[in-house]
Amino acid sequence: MSIATTHVGSLPRGDALTPLLLARDKGEAYDAALFDTTVQQAVSDAVTAQIAAGVSIVSDGELGKVGYSTYMIERLSGFGGHIDRKVAADLAPLPALRQKLAAIMGSQEFTRASCIGPVKLVTLDPLHEDIRRFKTALADHPGTRAFMNAASPGLITAFQVNRHYPSHDAYLADLVDAMREEYETIVAAGFDLQLDCPDLAMSRHTGYQDASDEEFIRIAAANVEALNAATANIPADRMRMHICWGNYEGPHDHDIPLEKVIDIVLAARPATVLFEGANPCHEHEWTVWRDAAQRGVLPDDKILAPGLIDTCSNYVEHPELIAQRIERFAGIVGKDRVIASTDCGFGTFAGYGKIDPAVTWKKLRSLRAGADLADARL
Repeated sequence: MSIATTHVGSLPRGDALTPLLLARDKGEAYDAALFDTTVQQAVSDAVTAQIAAGVSIVSDGELGKVGYSTYMIERLSGFGGHIDRKVAADLAPLPALRQKLAAIMGSQEFTRASCIGPVKLVTLDPLHEDIRRFKTALADHPGTRAFMNAASPGLITAFQVNRHYPSHDAYLADLVDAMREEYETIVAAGFDLQLDCPDLAMSRHTGYQDASDEEFIRIAAANVEALNAATANIPADRMRMHICWGNYEGPHDHDIPLEKVIDIVLAARPATVLFEGANPCHEHEWTVWRDAAQRGVLPDDKILAPGLIDTCSNYVEHPELIAQRIERFAGIVGKDRVIASTDCGFGTFAGYGKIDPAVTWKKLRSLRAGADLADARL
């Protein structure tokens, strides 16, 4: 079996779709029929483009969502208002760089709600719409393996700051019940479920930058317990999880090292783990996975999906570099337990991102070429 390729999930929304997503997110008037046809066309085009680029495990690009971490406020009760997030610890002392990045990447115009009341599931209609559009797009590509993204309970706590519950654990407990049906619905529809979990790494230097490493690790461990409880009815091999330190071109000199959180990451139920492995701050951490295997804490059923291409740079990685990166991980767990992936998403929020959409497909084609090179040598 050849080495599979995939990506983290989000793809560029495009100029036609972005204004509709932002209007819907802000509660402004928008044409619902136009929204549906525009999203459907974008998803169909994205699926076709992924397959043409050689992607083995495709997504709907999260094209029906304004962003990967805030979409649930239209599905759950308990959220409201808008607050500004803390500036990331590495960017806080660099206002000129923040201004340059905003000019390049665009502004984050989506709603940043807080948790202001009890969190409960209200509707899954938007999810059913996403599933319908994705199945329509896949109808012309029978047999294609596919996944859909969902926010983990811990991710929601990181982006929708608690202003209601007496504790982090109490907030998590209601999120477990509120999100369980979304997770199970995705799998029941025939897709693999990807849980997005930057709360296990990025949140250390964003929302929890004032905590100690020890306090953050306790929070991360509680987040994984909540994820496991919410997915208890889903087979591990139908799930994947993604951790990252933030999809932006900053110094990242406040990132928590992987070795401090890897045991918590490995305690999560999803069989496949997607993580950063291509950017200058985290490529070296392939040795952490090697050491985990040598310590006997890397379970035999875990599949590693390292990021082999950077999603903060318009450089297109050479296939030979990608092959070399694959070979490192194949040397740890074997070729059959490696999936070639990306560091993060190409369009985490509508209207925001540095990667030119055309470069997205160049990078994914190079990922396939690199996987083929490694496959031939291994």
